[in-house]
Amino acid sequence: MIIERIVGNIATTPLSAAHREKVYMRSDDLVKRIQRVTSDHGRVIGIRLQEPKDLQDGDILFADERNAIVISVIPDRLIVIRPETIRQMGFIAHQLGNRHTPAQFEENEMLVMHDRLIEELLQQHGVPYAVEERSVRQAFRHIGHSHG
Repeated sequence: MIIERIVGNIATTPLSAAHREKVYMRSDDLVKRIQRVTSDHGRVIGIRLQEPKDLQDGDILFADERNAIVISVIPDRLIVIRPETIRQMGFIAHQLGNRHTPAQFEENEMLVMHDRLIEELLQQHGVPYAVEERSVRQAFRHIGHSHG
């Protein structure tokens, strides 16, 4: 089976299929347009997306009236930062930006991949955080730029 487009996402697309297979993916694999994966039922699936779109947790690769194949992102070890003030948010955002560290936001939390040096920085400056195993909805993506 080769998938060339995403059918929808379980967060917004109702599924009538009684049987659901999951494809477990690492968060960094969500940015790959061409790859081979295996479902939790042993089905080998080729993904060759026609449009340049990152995959997301809950994306539906295939669905008919009986079966559906859905992406499930494997949890990553993350630092979940919970700044208490706008000053803390500005400080940590500036520090992460200087380190070119990709971050994601979920409600009042900033998520970054676990890094011992960032954890030490947060401790030194009293910024509240926790280290958690959590699935992210989308891949962390570096945004390129130059200092020229």
